[in-house]
Amino acid sequence: MSKHIYKALAEFQQEVKPIHQSSQGYGYTYASLGSIFKIINPLLKKYGLGFTQLLNGEDLNTVIFHIESGETIESTMHIQQNVQLAKMNTFQVLGSAITYYRRYSLSAALGLITDKDIDACGDEEKDSRNPALTATQYESSLKATKEQIKTVLAGFRMSPAQRKELENKLK
Repeated sequence: MSKHIYKALAEFQQEVKPIHQSSQGYGYTYASLGSIFKIINPLLKKYGLGFTQLLNGEDLNTVIFHIESGETIESTMHIQQNVQLAKMNTFQVLGSAITYYRRYSLSAALGLITDKDIDACGDEEKDSRNPALTATQYESSLKATKEQIKTVLAGFRMSPAQRKELENKLK
């Protein structure tokens, strides 16, 4: 039974505030890994929690642990391989991917809000453009049929690099 870790995690989640975006991407902002650590580390300590993120082959294992009881919650994310990004060598792309997956895996495991939360703000955000392609949808589309890829290209906003990679899959 994991009653200690869930109690500590729930108390942590009641106290941690949304983490404001601190870094700028291509048309979006996000909370950097460093800004997330700055906010969560004192609170994790307060509630007797810790975490580790270990690479295991092509996977990232995130483990949240309760220090006193030794209870754990684990999550594994597969790191997409062989991605090419403009002006970045293979090692830079891999480093960027690892940081990206660490940020989102940890945020998901701890229940953090690190992106703009438009669900709770009460005002509907007006946007006539197609919805943004999520990381999960993008990964799925890389394995999709040509017809499915065409649907994704027509129905979602995405980065130029993502669009180019999907268009190359159609060739």
